[in-house]
Amino acid sequence: MAKYFDVHPENPQQRTIGSVVDSIRSGALVAYPTDSCFALGCQLGNRDGIARIRSIRNLDDRHHFTLVCQNFAQLSQFVRVDNDVFRAIKASTPGSYTFILPATKEVPRQLMHPKKKTVGVRIPDHVVAQALLAELGEPLLSSTLLLPGEEEPMTQGWEIKERLDHVVDAVVDSGDCGTEPTTVIDFSGGEAEIVRRGAGDTGRFE
Repeated sequence: MAKYFDVHPENPQQRTIGSVVDSIRSGALVAYPTDSCFALGCQLGNRDGIARIRSIRNLDDRHHFTLVCQNFAQLSQFVRVDNDVFRAIKASTPGSYTFILPATKEVPRQLMHPKKKTVGVRIPDHVVAQALLAELGEPLLSSTLLLPGEEEPMTQGWEIKERLDHVVDAVVDSGDCGTEPTTVIDFSGGEAEIVRRGAGDTGRFE
């Protein structure tokens, strides 16, 4: 049965955030809020967590996982970013964007696209997500909580707890965080390619 953590959306309780992060460090798979819907998240090296995300979402090995980072300094440890791309990403973060970029050797092989050796990265503009990342001190391996065959992600923590009670270990609820996923921009070829139009404005990438 999944633990349920009720977190204040503007002033997250440090003790509660600490408990969630302790769970993550112990191998937990958590559902947590971001600035563009809920996400499933676990620690980078958590092979069981990765397998469970693939199973819950019915994903194949070509799916780009996302490393949700606290800040740009952390992001740049895991992906290679040239000067032009750096400026474009810097101007758009934190925010509702996921960027696909060439992975560095810090990224576990099973998280990379098998052929392109790329990975998704993002910096959320969400108080609770940022509090979790600050406490964890490393990125959260994440994927949008969108179930197979469903058009929109779930937005209510209680509903996620009810439906995924036996497949996730914890649900972090800080209220509604919307249904629109991130805008996905692929920079792996050097130029910006819009892969998915979502919550982030695509104007600067067109």
